[in-house]
Amino acid sequence: MTTFTVVLPAEPRTHAATLRVLAYATVALAPVEGYLTAVDAQLGKVAPALLIAAWLVVRIRQRRLPRPTPLHAVLALLAVVVATTAAAHSSGVFTTGYTLRWLPFLVVTAVLADVAGREVPIRGLLLAMAAGATVAGAGALYSLVVDGEARASGPQPDPNDLAYFLVAAVPVLSVACQGLRRRNLVGTVAGAVLVAGSLATFSRGGALGLAAAVGWLLLRGVLPWRVLGAAAAAVAALGLGALLFAGPELDRAVREKSFIATSNVDTRELRWQAAARMVTAHPVLGVGPGGFREEYAAESHDAEVDEQTPVAHNMYLEVAAELGLPGFALFTGVIAVAAVASERAVRHAPTGPVRAEAVAIQASLLAVLVTSTFLSEQYYLPLWSLSALAVAAGSRVGRAGADACPARDQ
Repeated sequence: MTTFTVVLPAEPRTHAATLRVLAYATVALAPVEGYLTAVDAQLGKVAPALLIAAWLVVRIRQRRLPRPTPLHAVLALLAVVVATTAAAHSSGVFTTGYTLRWLPFLVVTAVLADVAGREVPIRGLLLAMAAGATVAGAGALYSLVVDGEARASGPQPDPNDLAYFLVAAVPVLSVACQGLRRRNLVGTVAGAVLVAGSLATFSRGGALGLAAAVGWLLLRGVLPWRVLGAAAAAVAALGLGALLFAGPELDRAVREKSFIATSNVDTRELRWQAAARMVTAHPVLGVGPGGFREEYAAESHDAEVDEQTPVAHNMYLEVAAELGLPGFALFTGVIAVAAVASERAVRHAPTGPVRAEAVAIQASLLAVLVTSTFLSEQYYLPLWSLSALAVAAGSRVGRAGADACPARDQ
């Protein structure tokens, strides 16, 4: 009997390896971008830029277009709206800077959806995301216990933004460690660091997002109760250690957070009302990218004398105010496409790792959406990368089902 060995060309393997490394670096380095920018202001943009460039080179050499999905269409339309609103408000102080923040996220999302649907394993991307966030969580604990910060910030200037990254990574960690040696130990320790780090930020929005994500994982049977119990015990042990070694600092942090809590509620209400008025006054083109910051003082009648150019602290109201209702519809369309695609993956794979990955992506997206009710997080990667992975998961399951149909028919 003659056997045949298929030898793959070295060049396609090299292309795939390059895309994998750059995609992993893009999602892993996002939570610790603050550490990178401390070295150089542009260092955090290197990995995404290299990923986009490598993807273009590979697809041109392969003479292959991205596999079309509804996500790509929505992203393209959203890019048009962003460019249109930016042109209409080109004289704005923040317009150019915020437009240059919007467009790269749209491109990176399209690229990640394409490579995760073809060359790059989704589980590897989830593991990279969890690894980067775990480093950020360790940095959060270090900043609280060692540096004596009132609220953990670590690699992010704002503790609330750090909480956003950490809670988004908790669900993906639940499946990312599968297949690793000693995965129970690794998963428990990393999960404890993520949860403890997010709690150390004292972010109420982060706590709500974490609760929503864990509840979703339990509801869909991905997170076993014993794992949740082990992670809770590990977090309790970390908390006890923090009380023993940094009790006065923690007590001071709790008092400071309690003191500013009422003020935060009042200022966010003012900003939400101002954003709503902007939507009413400019429903079609909005006030332009970054326009909320520029228009806030006038719209609120200088309600905050010491804060003239804040963010809205609500992603949905801020996007609607800046991009108008058409832009907001497309923005929510990205989320809707991701939700539908991830649910398709869950239903086509009722058991096994594929289902676990899809549910974890759903739970992370839920954490992002809940947390963003109290934060302006459209300029951070988790929302976009998770949407891309959700679509990639749906595409992979759809192709697997299509490939299986002829075999079943035969």
